[in-house]
Amino acid sequence: MSFWVLLQGFGLGASMIIPIGAQNAYVLNQGIKRNHHLTTATICSLLDTLFISLGIFGGGAILSKNEVLLTSVTLGGIAFLTMYGLLSLRSAFRGHTGDESKREIVARGKRTVILGALAVTVLNPHLYLDTVVILGSIGGQFEGNDRLAFAVGTILASFVWFYSLSLGAAKLGPTLSQPNVKKSIDIVVAIMMFVIAFLLTQELAEKYW
Repeated sequence: MSFWVLLQGFGLGASMIIPIGAQNAYVLNQGIKRNHHLTTATICSLLDTLFISLGIFGGGAILSKNEVLLTSVTLGGIAFLTMYGLLSLRSAFRGHTGDESKREIVARGKRTVILGALAVTVLNPHLYLDTVVILGSIGGQFEGNDRLAFAVGTILASFVWFYSLSLGAAKLGPTLSQPNVKKSIDIVVAIMMFVIAFLLTQELAEKYW
């Protein structure tokens, strides 16, 4: 197994995974709240492992040719991103007492943290386009052990990034969870979700109209 190819996979994997806004926003928020944040990071990393492996070992070419599937995923992603943005706005402009916030966080964690991590990953079109199709097409050019090394590098990038983001947010939680800071983060997250949803909608409109 080539260490140089592994490093290539790590660098390229990081460049594809880090900009995926919905996943990062969700992991960041769970880390700030210390609400099953390591579970969230683990789920996102394991799902990335699944999709990276699928792309590199043959699934990327199949997915890139399936317009119906890509369109369906994109529509689901637009709906999800819009809803997530609205929830972030509601969180930003709704006041809570400290006790109420803690009770709400615990309840929300028990109900939805795992489903939320699944949603921000599976319903994110950028995951399929960047992680599966692009990484798959590049990784597919390698043969044998080099292909495996490239896959290991990209998967390692996912684990390093999500655990670093989650643990960093948890460590800075007391600062980042202050009302004004938290409000600013929620507003930025909402804007990010709306912008991504708009760009995806624009891409679909250009494709079909």
